Amino acid sequence: MGALLPFRPFRELERFTRDIEDRFPRLRLFGRWPFEETNGEHLLPIESYVKDGNLIVKADLPGIDPADVEISVLGNVLTIKGERKEKKEVKSEDYVRREVSYGAFERRVTLPEGAATDKVKAYFRNGVVEVTMPVSKELSARKIPLEVETHKEVQKEVQR
Repeated sequence: MGALLPFRPFRELERFTRDIEDRFPRLRLFGRWPFEETNGEHLLPIESYVKDGNLIVKADLPGIDPADVEISVLGNVLTIKGERKEKKEVKSEDYVRREVSYGAFERRVTLPEGAATDKVKAYFRNGVVEVTMPVSKELSARKIPLEVETHKEVQKEVQR
């Protein structure tokens, strides 16, 4: 005999929401954006690319004080972390919608072999952190041909 459970009319909706969020983590229905919450911290979205022999890692940090950002390299891991501090106001605000997320964020990036971690430079311009470091010449993109399989046998069976 099963145990009695409390009546929760939105149980299926909650399960559906979790399922959608697990499949599409960037499409948060009820979460915070642009920093996706993970274990009480926010995941910082970044972009990284190689240009002119340098690895460039950029992170958008609008509205964050550069003094609240810390950049470090340990071994072959670059870490960008900080905190967006909530400004407390004495007067009461009647928010209609609040999409600005506050709290700690951290992002770790594994650096490729040949990255000169002793020559890392970091800049903060217009709310964007840009970290650059020289990389070896062998680190360059190469084009991989995409092989496409056709399903001719399946199409022939369908046509019969």
